[in-house]
Amino acid sequence: MKLNKIILAVIIFVALVLVLLVISRNDEETPPPGQPAATWETKTDERPPVTVTVTPVEFGSGSKTWKFDVVFDTHSGSLDDNILTAASLIDDKGNAYQPISWEGPGPGGHHREGVLVFSAVKPVSSFIELKIKNVGGVAERLFRWSLK
Repeated sequence: MKLNKIILAVIIFVALVLVLLVISRNDEETPPPGQPAATWETKTDERPPVTVTVTPVEFGSGSKTWKFDVVFDTHSGSLDDNILTAASLIDDKGNAYQPISWEGPGPGGHHREGVLVFSAVKPVSSFIELKIKNVGGVAERLFRWSLK
């Protein structure tokens, strides 16, 4: 009788350990709220004299702010543009949204990298375009991602 209780306790313990392992594995595979299920595509515009590369960092329906990693590179001249006035987000209805902050170095130099932050676009549109105007003498650079 005592042996049966010990065997039953061991079986229950092993079952609990297996259940906990399955639950913890599922938690690791589920992205936290506000984070994309997959990595968003990096977009690059290489029109001289400035190369601009943009990667969404925090983006989509679950995010309170939308953040984009933006890199400017040049080998001639200086990167003196004010990114807060040069950038805007455009939704599928043509509405424009201005950035709320730039988390990176100020104007100057040959390389600038930072995070451009926007308030989340609500309701989420079918696509979003990041428009950067008049950087390196290029009137407009467009970076587009589909959201639905």
